Amino acid sequence: MSRPVPRRAMVLAAGLATRMRPLTDTTAKPLLAVAGRSLLDRALDHLAAVGVARVVVNTHWQAEAVRAALAARDRPETIESHEETLLDTGGAVVKALPHLGDEPFYVVNGDAFWLDGARPALLRLAEAFDPGTTDAVLLVHRAAQLPSYGGRGDFAVDPLGRVRRPKEKEIVPYLYAGVQIAAPALFAGAPDGPFSTNLLWDRAIAADRLRAVVHDGIWLHLSTPEDLAEAEEMLRGRASVFAYAR
Repeated sequence: MSRPVPRRAMVLAAGLATRMRPLTDTTAKPLLAVAGRSLLDRALDHLAAVGVARVVVNTHWQAEAVRAALAARDRPETIESHEETLLDTGGAVVKALPHLGDEPFYVVNGDAFWLDGARPALLRLAEAFDPGTTDAVLLVHRAAQLPSYGGRGDFAVDPLGRVRRPKEKEIVPYLYAGVQIAAPALFAGAPDGPFSTNLLWDRAIAADRLRAVVHDGIWLHLSTPEDLAEAEEMLRGRASVFAYAR
């Protein structure tokens, strides 16, 4: 069943990214380059490629540099949501809701890096989003495809896309890949001030209104300078796959 692709989105670009120090001592993490192009530009490229017209980008650390990077782009249209105090992932979206409209919208972590599989991941999320039964659809990736990852995972996902958290001492297969499509209803009754979107996901899980799509392309976990160096090595010679128009 064909479903509409959101025309609006938010990119989360305000965090301090302390695990990426010293690279982020003077550079916002979304402005770090992978294979010659910043993570922020890559996120915006993906959104523009599926027809997203307006993107809210939150800023805090190195806000002037992020602002300049946004001004250098032709599309999509960007709106800055500046945070004097960091609001975390959930609080940031709540602050930006007046710019995001009444329809479902994408939320993309500013450090998310992915290459699409057979179909763009953003389109697959839109196709999986059923407003009658769903408040959000998450893009998840198989932890087993990341040899350096040693955690317990974030979610289990059943064949219908239903999501649950790991049980005590359980290891689950999937990690959140930093990309989701969400309805404004996900944020109804959200707390004031800083809070994590995890709070709202858990509420949606309890109401059976959270779903996930397993990514079928490449996804890179970029948390430390070593991760970034490994990504550069892996992607060397693949520049042609990044030929999005600005």
